[in-house]
Amino acid sequence: MTTENTEFDQELDDATIETNANGEQLIVEELSVEEQLAQDLAKEKDKFLRLFAEFENYKKRTSKERLELFKTANQEVLLAMLPVLDDFDRAAVEINKSDDENLKKGVELIHEKLKNTLVSKGLEQVEIQAGDAFNADIAEAITQIPAPSDKLKGKIVDVIEKGYKLGDKIIRFPKVVVGN
Repeated sequence: MTTENTEFDQELDDATIETNANGEQLIVEELSVEEQLAQDLAKEKDKFLRLFAEFENYKKRTSKERLELFKTANQEVLLAMLPVLDDFDRAAVEINKSDDENLKKGVELIHEKLKNTLVSKGLEQVEIQAGDAFNADIAEAITQIPAPSDKLKGKIVDVIEKGYKLGDKIIRFPKVVVGN
């Protein structure tokens, strides 16, 4: 019995007893110091590479978000200015009915200056007109009326309110009447 105990003790010296998740004891052979260091180094390299890749993705994501923010930073101000631009458009139509040339010129100059300022900040008008096919992705139908002709069925009959976009993003959809 002492011989068996000695052999068993020697086996335990060469191996380590570990307990797994099920509570069972497993005998695992110890690795040499060099093998252990190589495994640790490989784990640390993997950890470093994953962390580096995660950081690179974070940098790309934040720079993309920052660029997007700069593109649409003026959105709230531009949205607030759109009713003023609409009022100028309506005023220009009414003033053109007038005979006073100086009044027409003055309002037209102010109107152009406002439009040019908004365009310089990235505002663009959504190009849509009567007779175009209705596309729900770029226009908002506020009503449907019987089409005046067969050519206008499913197409835009009238544009009630202009639409605008900032960059590629539509910030106000044009409001249209569609023929059915």
